[in-house]
Amino acid sequence: MKLSELKHILENLQEISFRLPDGTQIPSHFHVTEVGAVTKHFIDCGGTIRKESVINFQLWTSNDYDHRLAPQKLKSIISLSERHLNLTDQVIEVEYQGEATIQKFGLDFYDGEFWLTTQQTDCLAKDSCGIEQPASQAEASAACCSPGGGCC
Repeated sequence: MKLSELKHILENLQEISFRLPDGTQIPSHFHVTEVGAVTKHFIDCGGTIRKESVINFQLWTSNDYDHRLAPQKLKSIISLSERHLNLTDQVIEVEYQGEATIQKFGLDFYDGEFWLTTQQTDCLAKDSCGIEQPASQAEASAACCSPGGGCC
């Protein structure tokens, strides 16, 4: 989901709720503790220099059980972020605390709720590696990044 889509959805909501990919609802007393512009500048295993940019929202829950983030308040946080961070209409990623570490998710909206969606890693240089559809991540890594594999 892009920022413009989120803002449009917020126009028609009375309350905000988020669900994890397994359907578990994030407690309604969550906070949006950060809105950020994140740019990743990197080189893939085929030698191509790449740059990716996303807008990052960090959700957090604590023992502040009376807290409820209204759609209007989130819109004002987004507006402030747009002005001060020069945000453009980028894809949104959401960080949320998992059992052991921070997890990153995509964002979707259906049935009146925001859903955090799973994301997958992928080799961006399959043409350099000679890999079309790897049977498994381990096979992909072995084929792509082994000595003589052609891309590392």
